[in-house]
Amino acid sequence: MAHRWSAPEQVRSAIVSARVRMYTTGACAFCRRAEALLAARGVEHLEKLRVDLDPKLLVEMRRLTGRRTVPQIFINEQHVGGYNELAAIDRDGALKALLAP
Repeated sequence: MAHRWSAPEQVRSAIVSARVRMYTTGACAFCRRAEALLAARGVEHLEKLRVDLDPKLLVEMRRLTGRRTVPQIFINEQHVGGYNELAAIDRDGALKALLAP
């Protein structure tokens, strides 16, 4: 007999499989807020790239985004923006779609 997943299990599995990267620093309040929001939406693994510890990461972040501020968040290689943009797409329901495979 095949195992049938419930809808919440399928959604949780899909969210966990999304690749989420965040350029961050150790003393960034907006970074902590972004991390908390992503965790609340089921993201269990967040790849944090500390630009304050590695200047090469800062150069990379600026090249990829054209921005100098953190956080800068990518979901499945798509640049979302900073915390304000992340919160906005969460409010309008688009974050859930981005986190799906």
